[in-house]
Amino acid sequence: MALFHSLSDSARLAIVRRLADGEARVVDLIGELGLAQSTVSAHVACLRDCGLVTGRPEGRQVFYSLTRPELLDLLASAETLLAATGNAVALCPNYGTRSGTDATTGTQEAHR
Repeated sequence: MALFHSLSDSARLAIVRRLADGEARVVDLIGELGLAQSTVSAHVACLRDCGLVTGRPEGRQVFYSLTRPELLDLLASAETLLAATGNAVALCPNYGTRSGTDATTGTQEAHR
């Protein structure tokens, strides 16, 4: 389940999707995703610690890439499943976007 948790954050998922197109440096990800350097670095470190991303040093730069192309197959399968279930997942009372979790940040909102 840690695999799915590592992919549950929208920023990490965006990084994975970008790296599917080829390797990138943190500075590239910052520019393309519009996120702060500290945010991108923390998410890349998380993905690296989970074994999903690897870094290739070149001089003072590090180029990141996906370690396993199967990850893209997993994401494609998840998208197919979500399309087949329609809005059922989004409306799920425990895990859907209306469950009290902010869909944009992935953080738990206070219940009113």
